Amino acid sequence: MQEPAITEKLIEAHGIKPDEYAEILRIMNREPTFTELGIFSAMWNEHCSYKSSKIHLKNLPTTGPQVICGPGENAGIVDIGDGQAVVFKMESHNHPSYIEPYQGAATGVGGILRDVFTMGARPIAAMNSLSFGVKDHHKTRQLVHGVVEGVGGYGNCFGVPTVGGEVRFDEAYNGNCLVNAFAAGLADTDKIFYSAASGVGRPVVYLGAKTGRDGVGGATMASAEFDESIEEKRPTVQVGDPFTEKRLMEATLELMQTGAVISIQDMGAAGLTCSAVEMGDKGKLGIRLDLEKVPQREENMTAYEMMLSESQERMLMVLDPSKETEAKAVFDKWDLDFAIVGETIDEDRFLIVHNGDVKADMPLSRLSSSAPEYDRPWEPTPEAEPLADVPQIDPIDGLKALLASPNYCSREWVYEQYDSQVMADTVRIPGFGAGVIRVDGTEKKLAFTSDVTPRYVKANPVEGGKQAVAEAFRNLCAVGAKPLATTDNLNFGNPEKPAIMGQFVGALQGIGAACSALDMPIVSGNVSLYNETDGQGILPTPTIGAVGLIAADEEPILGYARDGHVALVVGETTGHLGQSALLAEVFNRVEGDAPAVDLDAELAAGDFVRANRELIKCCTDLSDGGLALAAFEMAEASGVGVQLDSDETPALFGEDQARYLVACNFDQAEALMIAAGQAGVPIATVGRFSGDTVKMGGSEAALSELSSVYRESFAGHFA
Repeated sequence: MQEPAITEKLIEAHGIKPDEYAEILRIMNREPTFTELGIFSAMWNEHCSYKSSKIHLKNLPTTGPQVICGPGENAGIVDIGDGQAVVFKMESHNHPSYIEPYQGAATGVGGILRDVFTMGARPIAAMNSLSFGVKDHHKTRQLVHGVVEGVGGYGNCFGVPTVGGEVRFDEAYNGNCLVNAFAAGLADTDKIFYSAASGVGRPVVYLGAKTGRDGVGGATMASAEFDESIEEKRPTVQVGDPFTEKRLMEATLELMQTGAVISIQDMGAAGLTCSAVEMGDKGKLGIRLDLEKVPQREENMTAYEMMLSESQERMLMVLDPSKETEAKAVFDKWDLDFAIVGETIDEDRFLIVHNGDVKADMPLSRLSSSAPEYDRPWEPTPEAEPLADVPQIDPIDGLKALLASPNYCSREWVYEQYDSQVMADTVRIPGFGAGVIRVDGTEKKLAFTSDVTPRYVKANPVEGGKQAVAEAFRNLCAVGAKPLATTDNLNFGNPEKPAIMGQFVGALQGIGAACSALDMPIVSGNVSLYNETDGQGILPTPTIGAVGLIAADEEPILGYARDGHVALVVGETTGHLGQSALLAEVFNRVEGDAPAVDLDAELAAGDFVRANRELIKCCTDLSDGGLALAAFEMAEASGVGVQLDSDETPALFGEDQARYLVACNFDQAEALMIAAGQAGVPIATVGRFSGDTVKMGGSEAALSELSSVYRESFAGHFA
């Protein structure tokens, strides 16, 4: 088939800027072929090259004694002792999910699971962080249903428990929802597999499902803004098959036991192109591919289509040739394709041949590690004006308004569609704090959380970035887990706008400072830019996924409040209402500065909670909605009323950081007060748990009445 001529319109359609095309001409010393243009487009777009973010990502803390593998591989790896490691990562599937909600979300889950088991880890937990437009927007209901069903449909069929996550709504996401998927797995530290190719003349093997035309150009589409042509992008969304992925995982893990695997890479964004280039580049080798050997499920596929297809459930491997027969037998057993499609070569070359015709012949290193890198102009976010006046409200009225909001009501309707207990190791299901999973066969447990408050980041990117990490730290400490490490999913608008780039730079400064201070290095992650539609960008949303460890000799903090328990707040309360949930949801005001994050105070408070776990019956961190919302959620989960001493709006709804709400017996409360004094950590009694009402000062309502509002609102909005 004749390839089209390279024109300015074609170059623009591939997202390649004039200066980038000039660099391509310089590298190639000739005009590229159509297939080569597609390969450059895929490898040089934001989604694959991180060209606008690399320069800033280099400043993040990524190492520590617990880190086995940091960013740059399919997933990050952290040591959890006893020869075991937790392997985890978070990635976005934002643009595909807006175009085709079910398949976009489903293949996002499938892709992140492959990132984990590609490294030799069996997935044990999943989470998701979802951001949608306002409930009354014409697309929101369709997106919520499609995305939730897609996440559940894929994860449930594959058989991995979904143990946590978050859902938010804001008009900034009306034209661009966010779907961030997290997965974690367990591996033995001496049985981890990496993607760097090694050895010249070794077979390059295609594994898994056949290649089709679905997803062609998906990575390029994910690196562009949306406009009125959005419906034309529907063919760039992949189609997932969780049952094939389950077989692929079992076959891959079995294959790894044979000793046949030299290196292995998931075929994700940009499919065969990206996986082959990254394997070759990391191993400083070239790759030759013979495309007629690629298993195909559609007729007359071109080289361009095969190289850029993002068909799901596929892997690429460099094979020990002496183990070929044994390796092929494994994939034959699982009824999956196993095809030698090329070989490693001893030169910096990406050679693509189709039926004897050379379709691409390019310097491989220039496609990956030598891709463009931009230091884009950025401007700092203007300092936020202080809150002009402090609103007052009847506390029960304020609480009811939060409980009725889709942002703060129960997410039961969402997480009940996910299987959270498959594999039978789930200790805490979604709904109240971090998810907790047993490490099978041991007494250890792992805790997982996902956090960010986008309105904080918009008002003050540095403090908002700190707060996302700090809240993740608190959620782990609140269940008694020692925070180990983080993964980030950095969702922002158009980086070519200095104000947006300023949000990105500021947020990374805050994230980096918090990860360093709280000893939670970033070990993996994803950057998603150009989240804009018709020039309207999303709220800056740098999602933080975090993992913590509860050692074999430690008890988790997973109890409930009981009648007669004392309510205490660990940490200092000043009543910060700027950018608060109350201000936004009740007064329709997005004003003031984000709360300041004192990282020393965060560390001290978290260490104090974990060190005194035997005195604490129930614990949660204080964040959105302050003490009022946290106390209600603890009471509601425990089935007991709560009476708070104060009726002051700032004290009840303020969102000061570095705070925890604790429930315990009176004598344990006394012991905690003494321990806090010795540790120099602020602590105060704020009320008690008893009866069947929620009372704040002189304002009171039945717990059952508030519980109905809390549990029925989400379904009322979307079911």
